Amino acid sequence: MKLDRKTCVRVGVSVFVLYLCVHYWPVAARLLKALLAAAAPILLGCVIAYVVNIPMSFFERHFPKSENKRLCQLRRGVSLALALISLAAVVGLIVVIVAPELVTCVTMLVAQVPQALMEISQWLAGIEWLEGTVVESLAHINWPQLVQQVIDVVVSGFGNVANGVMGIVNSVLSWTVTVTMGAIVGLYILLGKERLEGQFKALFRRYLPEKIRRGGRHVWDVMNECFHKYIVGQCTEAVILGCLCALGMALLGFPYAAVVGATVGFTALIPVAGAYIGGAVGFLLILTVSPIRAVLFVVYLNVLQQLEGNLIYPKVVGTSLGLPSIWVLAAVIIGGGMFGVFGMILGVPLAAGCYKLLKEDVAQGPRSLRNTLKQDPPST
Repeated sequence: MKLDRKTCVRVGVSVFVLYLCVHYWPVAARLLKALLAAAAPILLGCVIAYVVNIPMSFFERHFPKSENKRLCQLRRGVSLALALISLAAVVGLIVVIVAPELVTCVTMLVAQVPQALMEISQWLAGIEWLEGTVVESLAHINWPQLVQQVIDVVVSGFGNVANGVMGIVNSVLSWTVTVTMGAIVGLYILLGKERLEGQFKALFRRYLPEKIRRGGRHVWDVMNECFHKYIVGQCTEAVILGCLCALGMALLGFPYAAVVGATVGFTALIPVAGAYIGGAVGFLLILTVSPIRAVLFVVYLNVLQQLEGNLIYPKVVGTSLGLPSIWVLAAVIIGGGMFGVFGMILGVPLAAGCYKLLKEDVAQGPRSLRNTLKQDPPST
């Protein structure tokens, strides 16, 4: 390779920047964290715009085509409104179905706590050997000192509780502002997405070489296709799981079949672990009717979750993405282990995009595996 002045300057600058990043990494990490916190509404707005764009594009494709300029201008606004109404209707329907039953079950559980404590105390009082032990233990307790300790803990705890409440209030207000600003940013992106796309294209065309632009565009198209198919496939899988859960509960005679099925289906949008979150809500609901049925419901949901996680989920989501089932499970496990819930959600489409890009790169190599295997073995 020929070493000219420009190449040497690039290598020197790259080494210097790498040294600065390694040597001043704590400062760089704090700066990066501050930049991400400041840009959180914009990033959230991009996520909201991407998700809402899926139903909005569906309505735009089915909007009546016309050469009327005003009608063409109204198409974007009407499609966006229909998309927001559809998403709000789905969430509202689930909340209307689940929330009243959940409030009722919590109220019933709270009302049954005194009776349960009384039954426990009566059961303990009926144990002869325990009665003498409890009385003897109570006789050796320094009650004035214990009361003073409890008072000190309560008094000192008020400050911690107040600080905790203020922290929670500040967090809620901060997230409310972030979500509101993100929603506004998302609406602006959706209303002017063609204009933004044209601006980015002009920017890249001015400052990036043709080869990098073409490669970056291809990577973006592949990732966009994978994320789009993943969102659609995840919603389809959630509907299937919710319907199977409700149908199985109805056949087995469990109460609250429709409510629990809707909850499990909605929380199943979180890969693998989401169904268990819905299962906790179902357990509380059924517990108000029969503790034995609640335990049986947990067993039933575990069996259904294992079947769904190993058979239905890899087939539905993996097939829509073109990703083999084993890599779907691997992406969920690795993503969840590294980044928690967000890693589980983003791991599958990222793995699908990387898998497709790697597959294309291998296929475009100088010699494919099939041609290599067809070659005659070397003569000895």
